[in-house]
Amino acid sequence: MPTRTARTAWDGGLMDGSGHVELSSSGVGTYEVSFPRRTADEAQGVTSPEELIAAAHSACYAMQLSAVIAEAGGTPHSLDVKADVSLGPDTQGFRITGIVITVRGEVEGLDADGFAKAAQDAKDTCPVSKALTGTTITVDAALVS
Repeated sequence: MPTRTARTAWDGGLMDGSGHVELSSSGVGTYEVSFPRRTADEAQGVTSPEELIAAAHSACYAMQLSAVIAEAGGTPHSLDVKADVSLGPDTQGFRITGIVITVRGEVEGLDADGFAKAAQDAKDTCPVSKALTGTTITVDAALVS
């Protein structure tokens, strides 16, 4: 299986410094990061580790949920997955305090209960969810017509 790579170049201290995260494997972009923007209410065009984790988690979860739905006998027509990753203080600085996955799906062959079960199973088996063991991850799943 492949290994994917990202690289960050950082200049300065925590509060006055900034950096650039490069998505090296894909080459799709380089994005600015800074600690003050990371902890602010508004990102103002600067990304954060939490946003990058949210992107990874929502993509991984969508893929896993499509597989779980098919295994359950359903056909996913569309899945809209949002991951909200929260940062908060702890005794050693900061930590990810929780993740909320919101998924809305158009699925043939599963009722609401079947979709909710598939959504939970996907959370439990998604590789990114597994990597984030120790963080509370909740799922809000609903079918749309």
